[in-house]
Amino acid sequence: MNRFFNKSVLVVAGMSLVMSACTETAERVSRLDSLGIAVTPAENREYSFTDKKSGFWYGTTHQDSVFFWLGWNISKKRIFSDYQLSVDGKTLKRKSATCIMYPHKLVRQWDNATETLCLVDNYPILYIGMDDIKGDSIGIFLNEDLLSDCQKGKTGVFYTPKEDEANRILLSPAVDNGFIITGNVIKTPAASEGFIITYGTSEECEALLQEFRSNGDVLLKERAERMNSLITEYNPVSSNMEELDKALNWLTLTTDELVTEQQGKGIYAGLPWFNEYWGRDMFISMPGACLVSGQFDVAKQILLDFAKFQDTDPNSPTYGRIPNRANPEGILYNTTDGTPRFVIQAFELLEYSGDTAFAGDIYPAVKLSIDASCINFTDDRGYLTHADADTWMDVKRNGIPGSPRGNRANDIQTLWYGQLEAGSRLAELVGDKESAERWLRLADKVRNNFEHDYCDKEGNMVYDHLNTDGTPDTQFRPNQLYCFDMIGDEEFKKKVTRRCWEELTYPWGVASLAQWDSQFHPQHENWHYYHKDDAYHNGTVWLWNNGIAMQRMIEYGQVEAAWQLFQNMNRQALVEGAVGSLSENADAHPREGKTWVNRSGTFLQAWSNAEHLRVWYQYFLGIRPDMMNRVITIEPKLPKEITSIETSVKIGKGTLSYTYRDEKFSFNLSGDDAEIRFIEPEEVNDSVFNDVEFCSPSPLPHYPCFDIYYEPALTY
Repeated sequence: MNRFFNKSVLVVAGMSLVMSACTETAERVSRLDSLGIAVTPAENREYSFTDKKSGFWYGTTHQDSVFFWLGWNISKKRIFSDYQLSVDGKTLKRKSATCIMYPHKLVRQWDNATETLCLVDNYPILYIGMDDIKGDSIGIFLNEDLLSDCQKGKTGVFYTPKEDEANRILLSPAVDNGFIITGNVIKTPAASEGFIITYGTSEECEALLQEFRSNGDVLLKERAERMNSLITEYNPVSSNMEELDKALNWLTLTTDELVTEQQGKGIYAGLPWFNEYWGRDMFISMPGACLVSGQFDVAKQILLDFAKFQDTDPNSPTYGRIPNRANPEGILYNTTDGTPRFVIQAFELLEYSGDTAFAGDIYPAVKLSIDASCINFTDDRGYLTHADADTWMDVKRNGIPGSPRGNRANDIQTLWYGQLEAGSRLAELVGDKESAERWLRLADKVRNNFEHDYCDKEGNMVYDHLNTDGTPDTQFRPNQLYCFDMIGDEEFKKKVTRRCWEELTYPWGVASLAQWDSQFHPQHENWHYYHKDDAYHNGTVWLWNNGIAMQRMIEYGQVEAAWQLFQNMNRQALVEGAVGSLSENADAHPREGKTWVNRSGTFLQAWSNAEHLRVWYQYFLGIRPDMMNRVITIEPKLPKEITSIETSVKIGKGTLSYTYRDEKFSFNLSGDDAEIRFIEPEEVNDSVFNDVEFCSPSPLPHYPCFDIYYEPALTY
């Protein structure tokens, strides 16, 4: 029987829902502990933890530190890079350890000891626990490359981080049993149960040490329970596919790891080197990081805190913009897309939360952003203008844009249209009727012009951008997939979707440029031939674009094709690269002799993770709330491989439970009121997609990027 026929649905609104998985703390913790991933020495995977404030730890499971960013990093500064443990003076070699990674801790086991590494929420405390010790003493040695001024104190040893000389770190036994210094090793009796490292002024370090010695168990339990709540209360999932559940749990937790409080609430763009807030990345990530996970108060605070950085100087060339980047060292406004995304997410938050009061809080920043753009950045067609590198394809090398898209990129026009529409709705909510009507008229103008100016109906493509002279750019890039709200021709959009799938979408992700383009660079990093920035947006795969590619395929009934890509990303999270996360980039073509590509860029990228989660909830499960109108639309598009699933999501002030079993869907909404509109899944047979396939590496006979071989290889 075709599984998309003869389905029934049960919809119950306003009934109480008790999820057994969420009732007992012990059960919640057991779920977190069940996510352990064993890593072998040969795999030697990367991992990271954050303290949800401004610090993170980045390491590898079996290797001593070799990478620039490895170790403890706080507020964009490297504190120290690594440590080694010992028992009775004998070093515990990581390559001989059995290692299990959990979302909240790392556990390494040897024959004579077990190590547990943890961070603590909201405090700069690093806990390195040791138990099952077969010996009289334990020791620790800190890699001193980033440290100076080793001084013995009463409770431990103080060091000064070379990159943060105003502060100290204090290394102490976990239990106060005394210590000695032998060479550069701190030794303490085995009964000390490990070590604590704290950061701050000398006084702050001492206070943090005493706090952890007194309440460490409570602090670690609170952290574990917070993380557990995300996968047992906010986003529980149980399907017939254990690996799917595990991947979704891990991706939920590593995404939330990036939601921090470094300069107000925000979302790190990625680890290790983007531990800062990027407006563009943050608001691309918000749906998957905060909205589908039901963290509406967090999303609200992020928007309010980031609005404080808005450029409010009328004489500034970036007047009205939300920052492209905010970090402790400064603010930059060099992007066009962050500001529209800020406004769009403010409205999308209301659709999920129904919190209309928030409109008044955020509206001043919204109004300024739109009115300033209308005055300073729009042309006679209504389009939003910008510089060559002011889109997400923003790389410059030696001041030269690597993929110039000025001055009217297609995705920028879609975002501008979305900003105007969202702004108009927010204006209505606060009673600013004049602005609402004015912005809506401009939105209609942009949309009415777009299809004529950007759509190549014969070539089945949306021009990537209009040049300053009005001519269209015909490079084939994934940005066109974001423009469908501006186009009425459904058959054309289907053909564009198929073409983007077959010419840009590899089994490992969506490339930034078609491989038949002479500017294409097959690998992100191929230093003997070119600087990686030359490849960054000219061939390199960007995993965040997987989200829109899968969305478009699902919308047009190509669920199984989208599911293949989704599963490939789940596999990466579980068995490749950094544990539980998706990378920023990947090569477009495998290296010689390989069948799969190398990952590159940051090892944990917010928008890669978040777009994966967004598509799962909004398009595979099909849950799309509109709590402004008290409606929840559910349009499931599940692949054949999923035969049962039970999950729940926070919407408004309530919880929507969602069950699929025996080819039947059922839903309960508790804690809030809304109409549930269920759209029955249907089999789609569309000739446009007959025999559609992934893009396959098929390079041109020659690319200019390979004209010169550099020996030695190029460097930064």
